[in-house]
Amino acid sequence: MEPPDFTLTAGPTAASSRVLQALGSPVIFDYDPVFLERFRDTERKLAELMRTKNDVVLMQGEAVLGLEAAARALIRPGTRALNLVSGVYAAWFGDWLRDYGAEVIEHVVSYDEAIDPADVARLLDEHEGIEFVSIVHSETPSGIENPLGEIGRLAQSHGALMFADVVSALGGTDVRVDDWHVDLAVAGPQKCLAGPPGMSLISVSERAWQVMEDNPSAPRGSFLSLLDWKHKWIDGGRVAFPYTPSVSDVNGVNAAISEVLDTGGVDASIARHALAARATRAGVRAMGLELWPKSDDYAANCVTAVRCPEGIDVASTLGHIRERYGVMLSGGYGELKEKLFRLGHMGPAARSLNPLVAVGAFGRGLADLGADVNVGAGTEAVLAVLSEARAAEATAA
Repeated sequence: MEPPDFTLTAGPTAASSRVLQALGSPVIFDYDPVFLERFRDTERKLAELMRTKNDVVLMQGEAVLGLEAAARALIRPGTRALNLVSGVYAAWFGDWLRDYGAEVIEHVVSYDEAIDPADVARLLDEHEGIEFVSIVHSETPSGIENPLGEIGRLAQSHGALMFADVVSALGGTDVRVDDWHVDLAVAGPQKCLAGPPGMSLISVSERAWQVMEDNPSAPRGSFLSLLDWKHKWIDGGRVAFPYTPSVSDVNGVNAAISEVLDTGGVDASIARHALAARATRAGVRAMGLELWPKSDDYAANCVTAVRCPEGIDVASTLGHIRERYGVMLSGGYGELKEKLFRLGHMGPAARSLNPLVAVGAFGRGLADLGADVNVGAGTEAVLAVLSEARAAEATAA
């Protein structure tokens, strides 16, 4: 079977030629001066992208490793934690918190809604001694974006450590680690950054480092240890790694971040993703379909989640669209697997007419299988949004 012509999924996303070239560059010794400088350069650029002066850590392993490493490092038996759940990833993070001995207060909303900061303020007031607040900024499985900025400020004002999963947010929506008082954030390069999926990109505040140092349960001498990176790499002058990094993955991540910064910077990247999301939502609605998020106010920039129409099977529809039209889309994930479709617009998929391809292939595939959709109206709606945006850009120039 050949690869699809278009990968418009919830990630990993298609990579640019610049990233592919970097991944194919020679594998050199990790202590060669060229690689050491590339590693440090990747750290500097990641900090710029995350808008932080905190330390950043490039851990080897897909972002799930970074999330688990963060939970194990920050949680000790008895930690009072407020876990904010608006999707399957936040629910899974709560399982880790409980496994590591936290006393978890869990606030759960319907997976088609976002967390309300007013509820967070109330919970922080009602439950004294909350030390840790956790949230998923952009819930990729349901296309929901949570108001991390407001919630981070609330956590800080109550003296709680703020943890954020920004895996599918970074590069696609605003992420301001320092301004929002986020003590530890974990991102992934395989979403809006369109890099390889083999690394965890982590920012750590001084306060978070101190919590780890004071936690006897935090991993040490372990592949999951953030403290090992702190003690050997950061405190040691960034000349010795705790473990051998993947030279190829670092090359690819460096190229992905550099491409964002070199093509207008992070604000331009966010604007591209927001436009692609807006165009895709317009197309889906015009076809007569229902979006999964109840409001556009918290619909994510990374994917457009669509409720599965009556009588349609998600898996077979995705297979049909890929086979007939060469377009790979995503279904739901976890408990949402059979409830929705996801049209990805991350990285290269946020550019040009890729939203049109996604909406057109999705609508045509549904129509082939008997769904009542107006494909023409959907594609016209996508083009109208894109055309209007391009006209506005030309006028502004």
